[in-house]
Amino acid sequence: MRASAAVATLAVLVLAACSSGGDDHAATTSTRVTTTTSSSKSTTTSTTGVTRTASVGDLVLDPNHDYGDRYADGILPVGDGKYRTDGAAKGEVYVCHAPAGGGGGAQARGPWFSADGTTYDVNKKVAVEGKVQWDARFSMLVADGSRTITTNDLPRDHTTGVFPVQSDDPAYQYDRNPNHIAAQSLTYDLNANPEFSAQPSCVSGESGVMETGVALFDAFDAGGRDAGAWEVQDGCNGHPQMSSEYHYHTLSACIHDTSVSTVLGYALDGFPITGPKVGDKNILTTADLDECHGITSTVILDGTPVTTYHYVMTQDFPYSVSCFRSTPVQPPRPG
Repeated sequence: MRASAAVATLAVLVLAACSSGGDDHAATTSTRVTTTTSSSKSTTTSTTGVTRTASVGDLVLDPNHDYGDRYADGILPVGDGKYRTDGAAKGEVYVCHAPAGGGGGAQARGPWFSADGTTYDVNKKVAVEGKVQWDARFSMLVADGSRTITTNDLPRDHTTGVFPVQSDDPAYQYDRNPNHIAAQSLTYDLNANPEFSAQPSCVSGESGVMETGVALFDAFDAGGRDAGAWEVQDGCNGHPQMSSEYHYHTLSACIHDTSVSTVLGYALDGFPITGPKVGDKNILTTADLDECHGITSTVILDGTPVTTYHYVMTQDFPYSVSCFRSTPVQPPRPG
């Protein structure tokens, strides 16, 4: 659906204050209401005046450190089979159940893989063609220690490719994804004050929801292969599964502010998810994060700087949440 949009925005900022003590950072958040209406999307975000206690981990970001730009050339490691069922480990996904195999996924390994299959060149990977505009609906309410996100799972910030993948699309020879994209009715009731635990919890498929309105899945396809390497997504790194739920496995190329202080979404345990960029040519990778793919730093959470543990979307496998640092909720069923 394509249409010109008339946009009205109302923002009310009542109070912002923060205080800290010990290892925790408490903040009295502002009342903030933003409403956007158009023929193509609807967005509502509100935060009531509550005290938020942020929880921190042992690994802390050094904003003055040069973490480098390890994958500036676009050559990324392939994470096939890098999962565990008995506990968390850096660079692997702690899964609740080993992948069963089958169930779709790419039919052929693309020419973006190296000859030995251990790396792939993300700059050479094909994308599903098309630019489809959707009627997105998204709202987020933070109140009484809860963060409630309601979305129809259609991206509010970008277009998608054409699914099912068309037979004349170059992507078709590698991944014949037969699924189509359809609006869902998803409500995530997340903890707005998650408490960091030294004992991680496993992930089981879906790991969170992004502020684009799109679901975030873990790093694997059904067969335990690296979804970012094997599956062919659209130009915004999304595609639908068999229930027509559009989702990401990796950081979307259509999310442009990827600062480590910018919240891009929320994991099912309530902790924020940010980008990896510390500065120019200073990009966090898996090697810089803990075994759940997270770190502690100051992020802008609901308009307020808060020092908290958070997950990081990186260029390299396992891309995002690889285990949970607090108790996760069950993801809503597509429908």
